[in-house]
Amino acid sequence: MLDFVYPRGGWARAFGYVKHRLRRLPDTPEKISRGIAAGVFAAFTPFYGLHFVIAIVLARITRGNILAALLGTFAGNPLTYIPIAIASLGTGYWLLGRPFNAALFGLDYSVTEDYCTLGCQFSNAFADIVHNFVAMFTVETADWTGLIAFYHEVFVPYLIGGIAPGLLCALLSYYLFVPIIAVYQKRRRKALQTKLDQLKK
Repeated sequence: MLDFVYPRGGWARAFGYVKHRLRRLPDTPEKISRGIAAGVFAAFTPFYGLHFVIAIVLARITRGNILAALLGTFAGNPLTYIPIAIASLGTGYWLLGRPFNAALFGLDYSVTEDYCTLGCQFSNAFADIVHNFVAMFTVETADWTGLIAFYHEVFVPYLIGGIAPGLLCALLSYYLFVPIIAVYQKRRRKALQTKLDQLKK
C-alpha cells in the first residue's frame, strides 16, 4: 500500500522509468502516441482496477501501441486522482444539470453533519459488493443502499463527465508526444549509426 502511494525511489524515479520505457518502444511515434492517448483516456474512467483492460481495448481499436497504452494509464495516480475526479464529476454534474456537489470532496463547510465523501462512497459501494456476495451463500440479507447511492452520486456523473476532459487530455498527450518521440528516435538512430561506423573503422 505504501509503495502505491509513494513508490520506492520517489515519484521522480517512477516517472523517469515510464519515460525511459516510452522512449525505447520499437514502434512509430504516431502508434506509440495513440497508445499513450488510450491510456490517458482510460485514467479518466470510473472503472478503477480496470484501467489496464480499458487501455488495451482502446489501443487495439485505435491501432496504438499496447505497452504505451499501459504506461499511459500512469496519468492516473495518487497525485492526479483528485484533480481528475473533480474535473470529471464537475463536468458530469454540469451535463446532467445538477449543481456541483462540493460536499463530496469535503469542500462544503456549510454541511455540518457527517457527509459521505468520495472515499466514503467508494468504500460503501465496495462493502455492499462484498456483503451481497457473502449473502448469496449465507442467511444474510442483501443490501444495495451504498451501491445505489454510489451509482447516482458518483458513477454516472463520473462516467459521463470523464469523456470530455479525458478526450481533451488524450488529444493533448497525442500531439505532445508525437514530435518528442520522433526527435528521440531520430537521435537514437543517429547515435546507433555513429557507434556502428566506429566499430566498422
